[in-house]
Amino acid sequence: MSGVNSWLQRQRKTELTELAQHTGLTNYEGKRKPELELALDEYISENSTQFSSDPRLAPYFQSRARTVGSPVKQFKDEVAAPVPEGRLRIARRRTTRAIEDIVAPESDDETPESTSTAVARTPGRALSLAQRIPLPATPADVANAVDRSTVAVRNRVATLYKESGITEATHATRESLSTVTSVLFIVSAFELYFLRHEVLPDRYAFTIPAINFLGTKDYPVMIPDLFLLLTSSFWSPALLWSFTSSVLPSVVGYFLNLTIGTQPPGRKTRGTTPAYNVDPLTFSIVKALISFVVYGQKATFGGWIDDESIARVNGAVYGGYKGILVGTAISGLMSIYGAVLRN
Repeated sequence: MSGVNSWLQRQRKTELTELAQHTGLTNYEGKRKPELELALDEYISENSTQFSSDPRLAPYFQSRARTVGSPVKQFKDEVAAPVPEGRLRIARRRTTRAIEDIVAPESDDETPESTSTAVARTPGRALSLAQRIPLPATPADVANAVDRSTVAVRNRVATLYKESGITEATHATRESLSTVTSVLFIVSAFELYFLRHEVLPDRYAFTIPAINFLGTKDYPVMIPDLFLLLTSSFWSPALLWSFTSSVLPSVVGYFLNLTIGTQPPGRKTRGTTPAYNVDPLTFSIVKALISFVVYGQKATFGGWIDDESIARVNGAVYGGYKGILVGTAISGLMSIYGAVLRN
């Protein structure tokens, strides 16, 4: 069996059966694997002209070509030829040396059977696959490839971030909030947030049913009771807060606008444009005074203001009238700081 093609020896019984059907070999049924290998080898060899261009049998002819050109095959040919005994010994020694050069050195425990198996089963297929895989030549090439990939990803992320407009939106938001007017609006919005729950409380509207697929439960939806807009229960405290926290301070801050006097002395003219239409410092001072008088001292100005509305606003705003005074102190300090920076 040593003369059978090595490629055929590596095939399974089912693969050999398929090859027999493919090549048209007859009487292969019932043969054992070694007998089927020998029959296929003889049949393909006899019809090599017919099957030499068959892609499926290309590994067979490649294996035969390597076997024919190998030192082992040369050794077999020399043994078969009628040569003198002296030349035969020399040929054997040369062939043994060639085999030792081909086969990697094995340990002392290796047997001759393992050596012959290593010679027969050459790693041609594995080497062919390895040659088709593009591998880097050196560790430096690997490091350069990683660096190039990292730079490409970083540049792509930077491009996406720039195209998203996040930087421009962030700068615009910062410029809009970095003013005394923005501070006044933020303080008023903070007060209005708590007042809304008092003058326009939430009422049950409907329920979002549970979704078993998402694992959620029933969620009741609450919305402001807009019907209160038609009653004095909403308008009385809402108008009181608007008057004390916005209307009166804005009117006084418009006429007592100290920012008009901040122009250089040599450039004072009639109708000079002030820095603010409403002086933020005057606005804060007036708001603090009127809030302390109305909510802190419960002044009704001769019955013009309802006691219940005073109590409701004072109880709704975070911290009561003291919380309003803290907000006016913050806005007043910011207005002073802004005036210092301008001058």
